[in-house]
Amino acid sequence: MNDLACCVRCGGTVAPDGWCWDCGAAQPAYRAHVEITAGGRAAGVSDRGRRRAVNADEMALDTTGTWTVAAVCDGVSMSPLAERAARVGAQTGVTVLAARLHAGAVPETALADASLRAFHAVAALAASPDAAPACTFVAAVAHPDGIWSAGVGDSRAYWLPDEGPGVLLTEDDTGEHEVITSWLGAGADEPSPQVHSRRPRAPGRLLLCTDGLWRCLPGADDLRAVLTRRPQATGGGDELLEEARSLVGHALDAGGDDNITALLIRHA
Repeated sequence: MNDLACCVRCGGTVAPDGWCWDCGAAQPAYRAHVEITAGGRAAGVSDRGRRRAVNADEMALDTTGTWTVAAVCDGVSMSPLAERAARVGAQTGVTVLAARLHAGAVPETALADASLRAFHAVAALAASPDAAPACTFVAAVAHPDGIWSAGVGDSRAYWLPDEGPGVLLTEDDTGEHEVITSWLGAGADEPSPQVHSRRPRAPGRLLLCTDGLWRCLPGADDLRAVLTRRPQATGGGDELLEEARSLVGHALDAGGDDNITALLIRHA
C-alpha cells in the first residue's frame, strides 16, 4: 500500500485502504500520486498537489467490447471522508456504466443510471445528516460512433481534437462565488445531469478532470496547447499516460494547490 508504519495523527495502525484503524484519519502518502490505464484506450493521472493533506480525487476506467467508460470524482473538502466519497462515486459510476452498456442500454440511459446509482452509493456513507461525505462527479462513454458525457458539480469533460478548437462539454453546477449547487451525497437532491453527445469528425481526446486542473488551464484550447507542445504522437496507452502526466505537471508547476486529476480517452 505505502511505506507508512503508523498513523500520522495518532500513531495507530494503518489499514490497507489507507485509513487508520484507530482514529480513522486518511494518510497523506496513500494515493498521493496515482496512474491508471485501460487497454491502450485511456489513461489517467491523479496527484495530491502541493498543499492538500490527502488526495480526495478519484478516477476509474473500464472497457466493455468497443466501449470505453470512465468517471472522475472530487471529494468536497468541507465534508467528512471526502476521499471515500470520491472513491465510491467513481467506482460505482464506472461499474454501472459498463454493466448497462454491456446489457444494451444506450449511452444516455447508462450515464443517467450511473449518476443516480453513484449518488445513492455515496449518500449511504453518511453517518448522520451532519456527517455526510460528498463529491462531484463526471463520467463519459467513448465508442467509435461518438462520445457522451455528464457531470454533477464542477468536475468537467472536454473534447480536445488533434486539429481545430477544443470545447467544454459539461456545465458547472455552481452558484454565487462558484459554490457548487449539486453533488453526490446525503443532503443533495437526486442528480439529473444533462448528457452531452458529440460525433467527432476527426481524431482527438476526451478529457475528464477536476477543478485542480481546469482552474490552472481554464480553456479547452489552453488544455489542448499543453498536449500539442509534446513530441509527435505515437499512439497507444503510453502516449496517453504521458499526456496526462504533462497536464498534471503543468498544473503543479503553476502552483498546484489543489488535488489534480486528468483522465484522457483516445477517440480515433
